[in-house]
Amino acid sequence: MNGQPDAQAAHDRALGALWGLFLGDALAMPVHWYYDRDALRRDYGEVRDLLAPRNPHPGSILHRSRYTPLDADADILHDQARYWGQAGIHYHQHLAAGGNTLNLLLAQRLLAMLDERSDYDPDLWLERMIAFLRDPDSHRDTYVEEWARGFFERRARGVKLRDCGVVEKHIGGLAGPLVLLIRLHREPERARALAHLHLELTHKGPAMASALDAVADVLLPVLAGAPLRETIDEARRRGRNPLFARDFARWEKLDDLEVVGRLVSTACYVEDSVPASLHLARKYADRPVDGLVANTMVGGDNCHRGAVVGALLGAASGVGGWPDHWRRGLLYQPALPEFESR
Repeated sequence: MNGQPDAQAAHDRALGALWGLFLGDALAMPVHWYYDRDALRRDYGEVRDLLAPRNPHPGSILHRSRYTPLDADADILHDQARYWGQAGIHYHQHLAAGGNTLNLLLAQRLLAMLDERSDYDPDLWLERMIAFLRDPDSHRDTYVEEWARGFFERRARGVKLRDCGVVEKHIGGLAGPLVLLIRLHREPERARALAHLHLELTHKGPAMASALDAVADVLLPVLAGAPLRETIDEARRRGRNPLFARDFARWEKLDDLEVVGRLVSTACYVEDSVPASLHLARKYADRPVDGLVANTMVGGDNCHRGAVVGALLGAASGVGGWPDHWRRGLLYQPALPEFESR
């Protein structure tokens, strides 16, 4: 039977994972989607603190992005629409230092909903997500990802809400499921099932399901007290998920810019971004700050990859793995209900 010290340790691991989830995104936010790592260093140096983004973003492709709402109720860009089609616009230009990108803002709302209720309600979540994205005053992020645009297009065509999700493969879709895994980790099977249900609402398809399973196979045991590096190695030995089919032990000896950039892409697609996240979590299992800095500096989709890396590293280190100045600088302050002695 678990005593109070065990319950406190479990609470600390879960809270550390939540802080890591949001810190990984916020640290990388000013250099999100920098695929030219030389430009990243030239513009920001080594990012070791929470910074505000600056225009212009030399690698921005927002000028190639398009979204025309099918009706007024499908308008989710609001006053940010005027920046789409312009060159050099930073995707998160209006966010302050320590701010989170849109996927993580939604994860914050999901955590708030879980704190209000005794159970997860997918229909209530869809209602709140839609209201948030429809509200022109809810956030100031310029970029709205493909999944949200696809969801609202299908909704405008009369598709049932639970079927409005699109087939996806972007790692950003794991942010909400990670909240469920962390928040409900004391009931791991229920946590995993609800995380998959939540994922299916917006990010359908086998690629995303496999990505969630890979992360859950590591995160849930680590939240229960298992060591991070050994948990990743054990999942690789089991060979059940192809996303573990990489030589992480060899990768650890290589430069991170070689691993994430040559051996796997820096892009957001889960077939590359999940192995990259597992590599960084394994290599920096005992150095969470260096792990998030390394994730940031390899560029690409470092925000959403950083959320995964941060959750894994935070679960291993607990809240104490994150420096006080980072925690003070994060605009959102994650919390969990106090542990219960059992």
